[in-house]
Amino acid sequence: MSGCNKKKFPAAKDVVLLHQLDRGIFTPSISPFPLKLETYMRMAGISYENDFKNPMGPKGKTPWMTFNGNDYCDSQLCLELLASKFQKDFSSDLTAEERAIARSFQIMTEEHLYWVLVLWRWVYTKGKTLWDVQMNLPTGLRLVMPLAVRRIKAQASAQGLGRHSKDDVIEMGRKDLRAISDYLGTKPYFTGDKPTEMDCAMFGCLAQLVWSMQGSPYEEQMKGEFANLKEFCERMKEKFWPDWDQCLSPPRLNVS
Repeated sequence: MSGCNKKKFPAAKDVVLLHQLDRGIFTPSISPFPLKLETYMRMAGISYENDFKNPMGPKGKTPWMTFNGNDYCDSQLCLELLASKFQKDFSSDLTAEERAIARSFQIMTEEHLYWVLVLWRWVYTKGKTLWDVQMNLPTGLRLVMPLAVRRIKAQASAQGLGRHSKDDVIEMGRKDLRAISDYLGTKPYFTGDKPTEMDCAMFGCLAQLVWSMQGSPYEEQMKGEFANLKEFCERMKEKFWPDWDQCLSPPRLNVS
């Protein structure tokens, strides 16, 4: 595994080339999905290399991966392919009911709570917070930011959440987090004493709230009511990201 290295192309046989956004200042990725997939590969001990130069895949999304000469898109489909290839199914000991609950919470997080975070980061703050968490953003992004914001707003409207008021959306996110926190309870990981694929997905999203969304409506609650979610993130970070600090971009200096 060479998770913090730059691209080495082409990757050797059975080595994943992970295409993703450049490193963030506070999290290795400011997108939940690359962080989810990279954390899974660390959990599974799968060798991989990073390519930060080509983050957007054939379907126009990130991350994507090249594996043994073939390209694959969608973090979940990539994860499932690797789990099958390397026989790394960490959910194999779960009951059918536990699998169903885990999938339900993951879908709620990645398909509902995720859009709450997208709306806050892109629409409610007009993308201005991105420069606080990501060092190497495209040079021309500031110029096209109004266009990008309109595009994200349209996507959120098509998804459905963007049709509601800001206050309603923030409250929906709070209810999601309360349900997630209640489900985690005092367990070390979401399904018990051992982390599974679900934990990688939950970590990818929750880590944004803990480290890369300063000033969000949930910032204080992550230290209070939802402190167990923050502790979960710290636990995942310590277990699978001992090189976390080395994987971050240097913070931007304020020059007067």
